[in-house]
Amino acid sequence: MTLRELFQYTSTSPWPILLLFILFPLLAWALGEAAHGSREVVKWGYVYAVLVYAVCIPGIFAVTLNLYLFLFERQSVWEANLLLQLVPVVSMVLTLLLIKRKIPFRLIPGFGKLSGFLTLIAALMGVMWFVDKVHFYAFTYVPFVYLLVGFVGALLLIRFAWSRLF
Repeated sequence: MTLRELFQYTSTSPWPILLLFILFPLLAWALGEAAHGSREVVKWGYVYAVLVYAVCIPGIFAVTLNLYLFLFERQSVWEANLLLQLVPVVSMVLTLLLIKRKIPFRLIPGFGKLSGFLTLIAALMGVMWFVDKVHFYAFTYVPFVYLLVGFVGALLLIRFAWSRLF
């Protein structure tokens, strides 16, 4: 199945995908109510880790797809498929906000790896966009070391901004 076929399938049958992305925040809220007052934070951390990965993988994919479509394919905002390009992101943000109210992210196993993965994707998309816009030629006065330092600096800046966001 290609992405085009997935987009066409969800256009004809949107309810399974929509219910899935509505389920994630509801599940986070229900887990928060069930874990209220529980002293077994480690056990709930693993339960939340499964939920975080289940909602963040499609959410990160949707963010990456949106960036690609808008930056490289020059897709108009008016042509965006809301079900596959907006709903996963909204579901991810709502779920993460509900989880953050109950347990700190540092107690969720693997959350740092997920944010590192998002940082890497954001940095690579930024570098690809920069290269697409600048049109580097073989003759340049900028040493490669400066470009490498700029890339690492962008990685660190994105990582710092992500840690401040959540």
